[in-house]
Amino acid sequence: MNPNPSITPISYLSNQHTQIDILRLDAIHAIVSGNKWYKLRYYVQEAINKKADTVASFGGPYSNHLVALAFAAKEANLKSIGYVRSNEGEPITPTLQEALNYGMDLIFLGRGPFQEKKALLLSAQNEDETTAIYYVDEGGYGALGAQGAATIMTGATFNYDYIVCAVGTGTMIAGIINASKASQKIIGIPVLKNEGTIYEEIKSLLQDPNKPYTLLHTFHLGGYAKTTPAQIEFMNQLWDFAQIPTDIVYTSKVLMAVAQLVKENYFTSNSKVLVIHSGGLQGNRSLNKGVLNY
Repeated sequence: MNPNPSITPISYLSNQHTQIDILRLDAIHAIVSGNKWYKLRYYVQEAINKKADTVASFGGPYSNHLVALAFAAKEANLKSIGYVRSNEGEPITPTLQEALNYGMDLIFLGRGPFQEKKALLLSAQNEDETTAIYYVDEGGYGALGAQGAATIMTGATFNYDYIVCAVGTGTMIAGIINASKASQKIIGIPVLKNEGTIYEEIKSLLQDPNKPYTLLHTFHLGGYAKTTPAQIEFMNQLWDFAQIPTDIVYTSKVLMAVAQLVKENYFTSNSKVLVIHSGGLQGNRSLNKGVLNY
C-alpha cells in the first residue's frame, strides 16, 4: 500500500487561469485502489476488534468495493461474503470472478428486492453486535467510511482552492468535507441520475452539517454506469495525452465536468483545482475489448 499518493498536473485540462491537478488514488494499490482502501480501513479494523470471523458487504456485478473487500479481508485473515445485485445463474463477471479468487463467497439477492434484503441484513447486525459476521454497507457508506475517507486529505491536498470528486454513496465527499479547510471549496459530481436523497445521506455523515459544499447534477451522462461516445473519446484522449486511466462510472465523468467548468470559467481566476481519482477501473470490464486504448 502506498500511503502517499502522487499528485499529477493535467496540463491537458488546465489553462492560463486555472491549474488542474489530480490525486492519483488509483495508484496506491493494485487491488484495493482508489478510495476503497480509505473507506474500508476502519471497518476492517472494527471487525477484527469485535472478533468477527467474516466481513460481508453489498454491490453490483462490477463492484470495485466487493473486490477490494475480498482482498482486504483475505489480508486480515477474515472470511468474506459478497451480496450481489444480480440473480443466481447470470454470467459471472470478471469482477465477481476476481472476488471469488480472493476467497469471497457470493450470495445473489436479485435486482428488484436487493435494497430490502440489504436493509434486513444491516438491521439484524444493529440489533446483535455479537454476530460472527460484520456487515459493511454498500460502497462503504457510514460513519467509519467517512472517517477513513477524511484521511485522503493530507499534506499537499490542503494547498488547493477547490477539491472535486465523484459522488456515489456520498461517503468520500463527506469525509473530504469534514477534513477540508474552511477556505477550500468542495465540489461533488453525482454519478447517479435523480439522486434525491444524496443530500441527506451526506448530511448524516458530516461533523458540521452547515459546512458548505456544492453538488453539480448535470454531468452524470444519463445515470450510473451509462456511457456516451463522447465520454469514450474523452477517456482515450486523456490516456493518449496524459497516460491517466479512468473508468466509465466515476473519474471520467468528474474530469469531463472539470473540463467543461474550465471552459465556462467556473473556477476563480488563478485558482488551483485538485481532482480526486477515486480509482477502481472495474466498470471498464463491461466494455468490449479495444474500445479503450488501455
